[in-house]
Amino acid sequence: MRIALINENSQGAKNGIVYNALKKVADRYGFEVVNYGMYAADDAAQLTYVQNGILAAVLLNSGAADYVVTGCGTGEGAMLALNSFPGVICGHIETPLDAYTFAQINDGNAISLPFALGFGWGGDLNLEYIFEKLWCEPSGGGYPKERVVPEQRNKKILDKVRETAFRPLADILQELDPELVKGAFAGEHFDEYFERDAKDEELKALVKKLKNS
Repeated sequence: MRIALINENSQGAKNGIVYNALKKVADRYGFEVVNYGMYAADDAAQLTYVQNGILAAVLLNSGAADYVVTGCGTGEGAMLALNSFPGVICGHIETPLDAYTFAQINDGNAISLPFALGFGWGGDLNLEYIFEKLWCEPSGGGYPKERVVPEQRNKKILDKVRETAFRPLADILQELDPELVKGAFAGEHFDEYFERDAKDEELKALVKKLKNS
């Protein structure tokens, strides 16, 4: 599994801490971590939490990433932004229990963390424990176990509702503010990583067109 890490501007300074905790756990599971930044508070590319949503949606829908780890000060804005797009199911995660139950019950493909809340002493350990519980078992297994059948049925219903409710991502991207979209793809290593990892050639071509328009 390939995991993309995205930080927005208010919490860009924490990128290294989050990346180290994420990679430590990902290495145990044999997962790859791709760090899309922001890498520091003074990066030239200043991502907002809304742009986190655009970037995450493109990465997930293109196949450039299988999972996205992101967040903002409270985690709420990034979660809402990610869930505004098709192909993304993002949970708001504060504790290892949140991580485990989100993975098992909701079977999502992204999480949003509150990087400005409870992030003092031991914050890096809490991140490690969150990542451990997020992937300690195959996603979608259900919890508690006696609820597996109805939970998996409900997830399929949710997927169908979302499929009906959302328009194609390509249409959405072309109708958004062009500068907002360009800014989402302005990270220092975006071109390198996206060109290498994206599988959907049509979406890849569209992103290149929007970025260079």
